[in-house]
Amino acid sequence: MKTIVKYSKHLLMIVSLSLLWGPVCSQGTQTNPNDEMEKTFGLMSLLGQSDWVAKATLIILILMSVSSWYVIISKLLTQSHLFKMSKEINEAFWASSNIQAGEKTLSDKSPFKFLIHIAVQACAPQKGILSPVEPKTWLSISIQRGMSQIQGQMQGGLSWLATVGSTAPFVGLFGTVWGIYNALMKIGLTGQASIDKVAGPVGESLIMTAIGLAVAVPAVLGYNWLVKRNKAALEDINAFGSDLHSVLSAK
Repeated sequence: MKTIVKYSKHLLMIVSLSLLWGPVCSQGTQTNPNDEMEKTFGLMSLLGQSDWVAKATLIILILMSVSSWYVIISKLLTQSHLFKMSKEINEAFWASSNIQAGEKTLSDKSPFKFLIHIAVQACAPQKGILSPVEPKTWLSISIQRGMSQIQGQMQGGLSWLATVGSTAPFVGLFGTVWGIYNALMKIGLTGQASIDKVAGPVGESLIMTAIGLAVAVPAVLGYNWLVKRNKAALEDINAFGSDLHSVLSAK
């Protein structure tokens, strides 16, 4: 009996030590579950297992995102430069002794200088079929055409943002539907329909929808913001055109 108790104590001690040291030793050898999950499921796994249709869809979404961000940034820089030139008009041009002197204070790429150049040409005597047209009438038409050209240039690229914002979610949805279709086909061929076999491929396909939304949301927000800034810039240009028309008509 004493022998059984003695061996029982030794066995209890061994089990206790194994329970204490087992987790410590296993920490050095076990892998991170998150790393294993990232290798098994995720965007990289989606790229590796997807066919050319899914990869082409992802490339289209990337191109749409890059192009929309390019339009947003370039338009913001152009509008900021235009607002700066609008301040120069109030500070330098209208303080000049005459229109020719004020025109020299503006940069060559300034839309305000473009309007001045058109207006000055309209004041010159017209030849041929346009000779019967009154100078003031031709001046009004020329300034209005110039402002329309500037407006068209400022709105360039905004239609692309609207297109990206309205179509990117559906492009991502197409990638999701195609990915789920392929996943179900593979599951049907292998005959493994357990939750661990279904959740991975279907979850990877849903990434395409998330990417589509990530492309569309900045495009929509950028479009609305740029349209609002364009409206303010066009108001400055229209006001300048009206003032320029009044000055040249008074001569």
